[in-house]
Amino acid sequence: MKLNYNGIKDVAAWQRAGIALPPYDPEALARRTVADPRWAHFGIGNIFRIFVGSIADRLLRDGLMDRGITCVETFDYDVVDKIYTPYDNLALAVFLKADGTVDRQVLGPLSEAIKARSDDPAAWARLKAVFTAPGFQMATFTITEKGYALRNAGGAYFGYVQADMQNGPEQVTGAMGIVTAMLYARYLAGKYPLALVSMDNVARNGEKLRNSVMETAMVWRELGHVDQGFVDYVSDESVVSFPWTMIDKITPRPSVEVANALEADGVEAMQPVITSKRTYIAPFVNAEGPQYLVVEDNFPNGRPPLEKAGVYMADRVTVNRSERMKVTACLNPIHTALGPYDVLLGYALFADGMSDPQLSVLADTVGYKEGLPVVEDPGILSPRAFIDEVIHERFPNKYLGDTSMRICTDISQGVAFRFGETIKAYVAKDGTAKDLLGIPVAIAGWLRYLLAVDDAGNGYALAPDPMDEELTEQLKGIEVGKPETYAGQLRPILENVNIWGVDLYAVGLGEKIETIFREQLAGPGAVRRTLVKYLG
Repeated sequence: MKLNYNGIKDVAAWQRAGIALPPYDPEALARRTVADPRWAHFGIGNIFRIFVGSIADRLLRDGLMDRGITCVETFDYDVVDKIYTPYDNLALAVFLKADGTVDRQVLGPLSEAIKARSDDPAAWARLKAVFTAPGFQMATFTITEKGYALRNAGGAYFGYVQADMQNGPEQVTGAMGIVTAMLYARYLAGKYPLALVSMDNVARNGEKLRNSVMETAMVWRELGHVDQGFVDYVSDESVVSFPWTMIDKITPRPSVEVANALEADGVEAMQPVITSKRTYIAPFVNAEGPQYLVVEDNFPNGRPPLEKAGVYMADRVTVNRSERMKVTACLNPIHTALGPYDVLLGYALFADGMSDPQLSVLADTVGYKEGLPVVEDPGILSPRAFIDEVIHERFPNKYLGDTSMRICTDISQGVAFRFGETIKAYVAKDGTAKDLLGIPVAIAGWLRYLLAVDDAGNGYALAPDPMDEELTEQLKGIEVGKPETYAGQLRPILENVNIWGVDLYAVGLGEKIETIFREQLAGPGAVRRTLVKYLG
């Protein structure tokens, strides 16, 4: 059984394997989509395929949509070559439930895959054709927090961003430059309306996308690459909107065990690959069952009936409250607090760390005791019920196979939202955050993790993070087992507002974090002893 258009024609074989097939024709769908695109997505990795892809699949199955999704990759072109093209853009979704059961289905809405390369005339022309189609309704995004960033921690443009600013719309390489260039093409074609919808785990994600696009457009205007009319077009949210969203679904790296099970049932060539950009991906996607998507309902050129596929359509205030509930209190802060400690204490799987006595207390402290009291109830979702499901059902799901190291990926890009917002809420309420305990323990643990030596004295490679090099350089000279080598190296990190959103010393936490961190340096077992001291 091959995962491609021809292979899924053997319906009986897939039924025997217990894998559901789409009731529509993905090949015919692809032809319609190429001829008349309505929806494009940037960042075509795992969460997109199993979450956004399953939403589109449900609408197609129910006859509520008749176009697929144009899949656009701006960063890792190997994903197109290794995962999309060989499989005719089909994906195999594997839902791993907490009771050990599995649901498997082929997803067919991913109708076209484009490498967003301005140096490839054919690919660039095709992407422009998508964006200049009058009926094109929306572009959605899962490009992670770093995809929207224009500047480094020092406030300077990244090198590629500086080049995109100088070179203009026809020679861009970064995601924000590419998106702005496509908007310029749409403006020139007829000033058609469009929604650009970030679905990343970033607070106020639509605002961040809009700010980066607007800044790029304004710099291009100053340099003479575009006219004022284009800036006015992008500025008008009744024409070009940037809806805010909250998205939630735990999607680990693809599991070799899942691949082996699929191959044992007759599906060929399912093994995961690691691309040249260190993307962990496979023809299938394994993920948990629960998923939440709340979207601000602002689509100037229309949209599919997303609410009929389980999406909560709401106003901006409700979306923002939902996002803050998840990102700043009920899920992401717990992930970020426990992930580094899992690595330090030797837990390869995140679910295993959930049964650790101290880490269980840390999860409760960061979530229930420190997060819940300052988070607003969005109304459509109960924060208490949400965090109950996270801590008691979702995070302990050992069948998910989510790794602790994956949780540590790109932590520097999210701590301002995952911890900083709660810190600021306590400062606004009490004038200080000095009484917090779980969050400073979590921050100290992340910084201790960056030393790349676990609590038994063994070394490990850090998870990918754009600030790894910069942060490890600032921690230079600190040696595990020699607390005396700590000489204030944390201060430039802890007072960096670009990382935390606040100066942690100014809010009463800097010295506390330094103390906890220093205690964790005292040789093998020091991390555990420190956790016992502070958490019991």
